[in-house]
Amino acid sequence: MSELVRINRRGDGDGSVQFHDATAATLSGAKVFAIYGKGGIGKSTTSSNLSVAFSKLGKRVLQIGCDPKHDSTFTLTKQLQPTVIDVLQSVDFHPEELRPEDFVVEGYNGVLCIEAGGPPAGTGCGGYVVGQTVKLLKEHHLLEETDVVIFDVLGDVVCGGFAAPLQHAQRALIVAANDFDSIFAMNRIVAAIEAKAKNYAVRVGGVIANRSVDTDQIDRFNTQVGLSRLAHIPDLDVVRRSRLKKATLFEMDPSPEVEAVQREFMRLAAGLWAGVEPLNARPMKDREIFDFLGFE
Repeated sequence: MSELVRINRRGDGDGSVQFHDATAATLSGAKVFAIYGKGGIGKSTTSSNLSVAFSKLGKRVLQIGCDPKHDSTFTLTKQLQPTVIDVLQSVDFHPEELRPEDFVVEGYNGVLCIEAGGPPAGTGCGGYVVGQTVKLLKEHHLLEETDVVIFDVLGDVVCGGFAAPLQHAQRALIVAANDFDSIFAMNRIVAAIEAKAKNYAVRVGGVIANRSVDTDQIDRFNTQVGLSRLAHIPDLDVVRRSRLKKATLFEMDPSPEVEAVQREFMRLAAGLWAGVEPLNARPMKDREIFDFLGFE
């Protein structure tokens, strides 16, 4: 069963309280990706457009939002969806009373959407929410015909709970802008993945540069620690406008700009489906990265 435990061995948590899901395993043969990055960097926009790109390749896609704001999938479904925690609470936490349609919504181009949500501020553990969501999916056999699962994870890795998707994913992808704060957060995320990789199958898959004209600082950091850039989504106003329209980029009016970014997401999805080799990245110490980043 899923539970909070104190890890006494060195490695995953170094003695801290961590969430561990004893049932964590590869999800029924699906390709499973966990999307991480600094808060506000565009993970949900990236996740939703990547989900659509996979669906355009003919894949059966499930996107799981792991944020109490439950706004990961609203561009796919056109509205905020109730969370798994909300739905469980409505049946007094008796999951056997739930049906798939109670917590799964079909979004644009057939992408299945779930908002795991999270506990109220200051209470509970985000890992419990992820664990319960995966448990529901397994109990209702919803993963048996799924090709791709995307976990869109809250902000930076701040605790074992919000690192819980790493226990189910094969590849973790990091969204980062070409700035100090994003790359600093990326370094901490690499450290979290390195810790989880000691006990789970997850490995770093690569970096998606987002909201950036250039990628020079990201590329310097990648070379230093052993990462690689998988895609570059420029800082485009059409991305902002798509969010305001509650739409994915694949639903926006055609233009050279829109078509270029669509092609980049399609290229990214095709590459991920073909498979990306795990990266043996080694994070820098905080003081090292502070001195490393920036210009002369």
